[in-house]
Amino acid sequence: MAFYNNRSIKSELNQKGCRLTPQREKILQVFHSLPQGKHLSAEELHGFLQTQGENISLSTVYRTLHLLTNIGILRELELAEGHKHYELFTAQGRRHHHLVCVQCYNTFEFSDESILKIGQKQADKAGVHLLDCQLTVHAVCIEAIRRGWPSLLPSSWSCPQAIADGNQNHNEDNLEKLESLKQQNELDKN
Repeated sequence: MAFYNNRSIKSELNQKGCRLTPQREKILQVFHSLPQGKHLSAEELHGFLQTQGENISLSTVYRTLHLLTNIGILRELELAEGHKHYELFTAQGRRHHHLVCVQCYNTFEFSDESILKIGQKQADKAGVHLLDCQLTVHAVCIEAIRRGWPSLLPSSWSCPQAIADGNQNHNEDNLEKLESLKQQNELDKN
């Protein structure tokens, strides 16, 4: 289904033996209000709901995201941060993929019909029904490479492009994770 409204969502949920609760409706409203290309993790969604005065627990957010993904209303994405993000699963959403900088986590969407064709061909060959086909390309932005990524780049560095695109806080949130991974890699080498 290309576009979900309350009636169609209610119908989808009823077919699965579920209801359109006020919490599920609020979560869907958040996704409908997001600008194109914006993805949210469960934690980001929960934080946003809290700032809006909504009293929805993190466990309810996780359960709702899981349900809406299984039904096909949301699309689950594995991006560079090591945890899942979600976006509305529209007809256009089926045909876009993601390029993610592993340093600044800036994410770019791109379309390529040949990827979908390959996915469909493999699904047909295996005798299964294709639900989704997505490609995530992990890369390093040019600015990080210019600055000496990975060894010469200070952990406090923020990509100017990511800051301009509004990913500054996202980058800062992940600096601790990145440092932890770097420290773990050093320990593993010894």
